Amino acid sequence: MTDKFYHSGEGESAVTPSAAKRYENLLTRLRGYGRLAVAFSGGADSAFLLYAARQALGDNVLAVTADTCFFPRRERDAAAAFCEALGVAHRTVTLDILAVDGVRANPENRCYLCKRALLGAIADLAKENGFAAVAEGSNLDDAADYRPGQAAIRERGIASPLRDAGFTKAEIRACSRELGLSTWDKPALACLASRVAYGQEITPPLLDAVDRAEELLRQGGFLQVRVRAQGNTARIEVAPDEIARLAASELCGAVREQLHKVGFAYAALDLDGYRTGSMNETLRRPAETVP
Repeated sequence: MTDKFYHSGEGESAVTPSAAKRYENLLTRLRGYGRLAVAFSGGADSAFLLYAARQALGDNVLAVTADTCFFPRRERDAAAAFCEALGVAHRTVTLDILAVDGVRANPENRCYLCKRALLGAIADLAKENGFAAVAEGSNLDDAADYRPGQAAIRERGIASPLRDAGFTKAEIRACSRELGLSTWDKPALACLASRVAYGQEITPPLLDAVDRAEELLRQGGFLQVRVRAQGNTARIEVAPDEIARLAASELCGAVREQLHKVGFAYAALDLDGYRTGSMNETLRRPAETVP
């Protein structure tokens, strides 16, 4: 299998020998499950994990996607299409996530509350379909940010094969590209709730407004975008080298107008640009805290 990383026909592989070896070890780990359900969002990490599981286990793999108001419709459709192309059985579990105790209030451990509920629902559906083991796509880099959801993963007994095999995000993307996965360069995906400042109530109209503004930016050619809701201000993040282009474009005015229409008093362009978990920058705590 590792030979594929060195004979792609596109010149020298970007996959290092150590990453290629980790992939072999990953396949060995996955074969040990016999049958495995994968919590599948459609992002680069879970897509890579699902592909590897398909290689290791054949038809003994089930992809399960959680359908909530935190997950944009386009991503649900993309997840279904990926599974169909890969030939993997795909199920969807629907959950009213805002009805989960504490989630709507958006406390600092919201991710824990949300993930505990989602993984529980995914594990239940997997078990109903004959899959006792469930895996998710965390990698080594996820420990660098405040991620209370990691505690829920452990509590629910969910496996994290990519992290355990030692994969970084860059290695996942490099391997995915070599394996021909369309998700290799997919922009980082995070649930819509991560756009709302801690302590600010999460509502469907707010999530919809953020999602629509981000979609407008994507249609304008800005792929890595975030629109963060902080009180009556919408803070717009694009890649640092794209800030000047957005500021000078007509699209900037269109996005500003749309945000004002849905109730934001201010639309601000963040001069620091996009970065993962910028809402966590105001938190004074270690990288991971158990609720």
